[in-house]
Amino acid sequence: MPIIVNLDVMMAKRKISLNELSERVDLSLSNLSILKTGKAKAIRFSTLDAICKALDCQPGEILEYVKDEKDRRL
Repeated sequence: MPIIVNLDVMMAKRKISLNELSERVDLSLSNLSILKTGKAKAIRFSTLDAICKALDCQPGEILEYVKDEKDRRL
């Protein structure tokens, strides 16, 4: 998938644990872990908003678009 989730990078920069972020954004550890590992299929804007507020960042610092191989050839 061409969308890369950099949540772990932002968490490291802000020195915040998964447990602490989970409490701040009121999201279960398992759902946050799925998002952090890039296995999520979708994210609600309300969740993205809460994460950005908790980490004091922009959505573009968490989500990144990278063209896949077939798109690069076009």
